[in-house]
Amino acid sequence: MIHVEQKELVRQLGTGHFMNSIVLIEIGGKTVRTLPKDVAFHPVTDRPTHVDFLRLSGDSKVEVSVPVVFVNEDASPGLKKGGVLNIVRHELELLCPNADIPEEIAVDVTGKEIGDSIHISDVALPKGVTSVITDRDFTIATVIAPSGLKSSEGEAASE
Repeated sequence: MIHVEQKELVRQLGTGHFMNSIVLIEIGGKTVRTLPKDVAFHPVTDRPTHVDFLRLSGDSKVEVSVPVVFVNEDASPGLKKGGVLNIVRHELELLCPNADIPEEIAVDVTGKEIGDSIHISDVALPKGVTSVITDRDFTIATVIAPSGLKSSEGEAASE
């Protein structure tokens, strides 16, 4: 068992990528590389009370959830026309080398029109990183028509 300063733990949890960050813990003069796996919170105060760390060794691979960030939204004709980016997955479950865990995965929406979908096969993952889900080409996001545009098209069709 080790003691972790609560103030620093709360600050790290607030960054949004604590669960994907390598944490170096010094035990008996020896530094150990770890990855946070679980955080328990007090049921009333919501303050963290316990953290589980996974010890990392050598060139092992770890399964992590990495946040998705969408880039080049101004280069998407569908979004320029008023389309809406419907995000299906905010995080991707990835298998990564423990030394190269990405902070985020950038998904480019350049050239996407209304009705287009972005699948995992469209995303350029870093070297050595693979998706945990391998049995299907799952959707990450879609560009959809805004609800106002849908209703005005429906009215025009009924006339």
